[in-house]
Amino acid sequence: MIERKILNLEPAFTMQQLPSSLLATPPLGNGDRLDRHEFERRYDKMPHLKKAELIEGVVFLSTALRFKRHGQPHGFIMGWLGTYQAFTMGVEVGNNSTVRLDLKNEPQPDAVLRIREESGGQSVLSDDDYIEGAPELIVEVAASSVAIDLHDKKRAYLRNGVKEYLVWRVLDQQFDWFYLQDCKYVLLTAEADRIIRSRSFPGLWLAVDDLLAGKMQQVLAVLQQGLATAEHNEFVQPLAIEPEKI
Repeated sequence: MIERKILNLEPAFTMQQLPSSLLATPPLGNGDRLDRHEFERRYDKMPHLKKAELIEGVVFLSTALRFKRHGQPHGFIMGWLGTYQAFTMGVEVGNNSTVRLDLKNEPQPDAVLRIREESGGQSVLSDDDYIEGAPELIVEVAASSVAIDLHDKKRAYLRNGVKEYLVWRVLDQQFDWFYLQDCKYVLLTAEADRIIRSRSFPGLWLAVDDLLAGKMQQVLAVLQQGLATAEHNEFVQPLAIEPEKI
């Protein structure tokens, strides 16, 4: 007679008996498909992780950043935007600040320039100190991330109403400045004097050739010219509201 064995279909563990390693929050991984809430839950459990982004529902983790390809260009951008903020009350600059755009997008742009909500800006700061909504201007320094920055990110920023989107393509030695017009991004080009002038932030002038050449003294000199214009002065007046007086 053939002996028949009865299979044990009982689970090896109950939920209470599962090893703690199986109950832990899963780590973020490149290519994970999550909504924003699950993305944040996992990100919060990984304090060692310096940069992770959710773009169109897909997780992207940053690799180590090189100096010439990212660190130095990023520093130039922050110096340029920081100078503009210093002379423009009512605006704020952010460096690698997480932005909650929508349920499928939570990028961490290299730089943002926003008008404070008290001054009529379109984004707000949440109770837990994140930007919610679209900052008026976002900058990405792109080397290996060009494909993402010029496609999925660009589409997400456009859909959420980021007014100006700047991409410094470091390896190509090119600077793309897009502005929102009629529900699409239009390339803003340099004028005859090789200066690009922001449509959303009067006085925010960029000597693009000097920036690409690393000539920051000239970049900041041209910016000072923009800050001295009547257009910048008119822009600042209604924004100059002290937060403690609101």
